[in-house]
Amino acid sequence: MTNNRKKNLYTEVYALGQDISMSAHKARRVIDQIRGRSYEETLMILELMPYRACYPIFKLVYSAAANASYNMGFNEASLVISKAEVNEGTTIKKLKPRARGRSYPIKRTTCHIRIVLKDTSLYKEKNEDFLCLKKIEWKKKYKDMTYHDIYNSGGLWDKK
Repeated sequence: MTNNRKKNLYTEVYALGQDISMSAHKARRVIDQIRGRSYEETLMILELMPYRACYPIFKLVYSAAANASYNMGFNEASLVISKAEVNEGTTIKKLKPRARGRSYPIKRTTCHIRIVLKDTSLYKEKNEDFLCLKKIEWKKKYKDMTYHDIYNSGGLWDKK
């Protein structure tokens, strides 16, 4: 094993949910919102989002954090969702009886969700550069834009 692999092995904890009865597309819609965020911020987002996919993902994030604190001894305040992936599972196919002796196929899709949490306190101790939150990336991207630049740029209304 290389040194880099050993470092990732001891800082990452995951939880895997298999055969969750929802489509992968609907689960990805929620997963894309929480990827890269801190653990506490993720729990707040998942509680307030109005989608049905939030509850099983909430349970998986909570389970991954429990694995991190119990098995590895990590602090929950310093956990960040480093990877979150949704894969398609098996499709359950049934036939629904219809009028005149016909049948109509019903497909129940399932998905597998994997949440990987990373402990950032180890990175802060080693003084490594670790950008984990989307807020930090947003501030770095727009730090040169100020209030007067937005409205005094001579935009659409100054053209003849």
